[in-house]
Amino acid sequence: MAGSLEELLNATGNIVGRLRNVELGPNVYPGVPPEFTNWRDEQEAWQTTAILFDLSYHMVDLAIEGPDALDLLSHVGFNSFEGFSVDQAKHLAPCSYDGYVIGDVILFYLGEGSFNLVGRAPALNWIRYHAETGGFDVSHEWDERTVLRKDPSRRKSYRFQIQGPTALPIMERVLGAPPPDVKFFHMTTVEIAGIPVRALRHGMVGQPGFELFGPWEGKAAVQEAILAAGENFGLRRSGSRAYSSNTLESGWIPSPLPAVYTGDSMKSYREWLPADGYEASASIGGSFYSESIEDYYFTPWDLGYGRFVRFDHDFIGREALEEMSSEPSRTKVTLALVEEDVLRVVASQLEPGHRGKFIEFPSAVYAMHPYDAVTVHGETVGVSTWIGYSSNERKMLTLAVIDNEYAKPGTEVTLLWGEKDGGSRKVNVERHQQYEIRAIVSPVPYSEYARQSYRAD
Repeated sequence: MAGSLEELLNATGNIVGRLRNVELGPNVYPGVPPEFTNWRDEQEAWQTTAILFDLSYHMVDLAIEGPDALDLLSHVGFNSFEGFSVDQAKHLAPCSYDGYVIGDVILFYLGEGSFNLVGRAPALNWIRYHAETGGFDVSHEWDERTVLRKDPSRRKSYRFQIQGPTALPIMERVLGAPPPDVKFFHMTTVEIAGIPVRALRHGMVGQPGFELFGPWEGKAAVQEAILAAGENFGLRRSGSRAYSSNTLESGWIPSPLPAVYTGDSMKSYREWLPADGYEASASIGGSFYSESIEDYYFTPWDLGYGRFVRFDHDFIGREALEEMSSEPSRTKVTLALVEEDVLRVVASQLEPGHRGKFIEFPSAVYAMHPYDAVTVHGETVGVSTWIGYSSNERKMLTLAVIDNEYAKPGTEVTLLWGEKDGGSRKVNVERHQQYEIRAIVSPVPYSEYARQSYRAD
């Protein structure tokens, strides 16, 4: 096998064909069972009582420390860092030199010159590359996600999220005092089971809650204390099936394909990346097809991050984003699929002849990077990026990026479900035929509570 991603691309030819047929399905969520009770009740808990997510296993953690740490992060981030200080967090979605998103992570400002970044590997690889090659006076430590570790039972830190209408009363019970009054995406330190715990004010599904994290040694005791405190408040633990679907209601697109495969300015980075890393095996699935990998890239505006772009500092991709900012052409929306058409696909599994691509519940995603075509009168006007079922809304929903002229809520569009020519060679893709599913353009986030709470914060 070639030693770098660049060598692999040179040997492969068209990278689109490789990623379409790589034998990997969706991103896995290890460390927790698929369900603790059942995924329907677990979904409903985050809107009616409270849910406990265990995020200790499926994401990469990257620690950055040193006198130039903030300069490094500002160099790769289009967000403003004005006023950013200790005990705050920030969403960070670094771009290529051409202004296309490489990935996104959450950045935690832990102490003077000390930061932690948590998320999927692509954005963290990009940041680590600049930490090693950019001349910054920093050190870094990579804490790999569980499925790729030699010691899967132990990581540097644990990470929980507690969300829902009863999350704050549960926190008051576990703390023995009212929960700290901190602003959204601000942090403080609390004590649980006699253990210091960092607490981030958060709301993944639009409901009030906290993200709690600390050294791995304290995980079991902190978890036990939270579960005990939640017994009389309807607290449920989330399995991996429910967790993978929560983004449908909150509106976050978790799967932008890293925009690293083209461009001379990115060549040295591709030479740094290994041929067996995330970027070489980032499977693409769905009905949207293009021979150009650049048609799978997203801008910050596509993903709803345009409001975070600030030209008050120099950063990678600034010139390209300044040009893009004048006329963003696409909008992130939720698509609510028409039940009758969804049921036709489901019914095809029970009939002789050609079936549609199987729709898994609650998450119907079958590749690391889903791309389904969204059409109007047969013409492609956007792509669906994440699809699944919400028991709270009793709807099949997708998160999509579509042309502005079709983005008005209430507009009817069509989702093309399934891959052409009977399906790709991905091992989890059965032979099937494509189906058209009508869909209604809807707000994002789809959850009314989430829309109101995110607007307030």
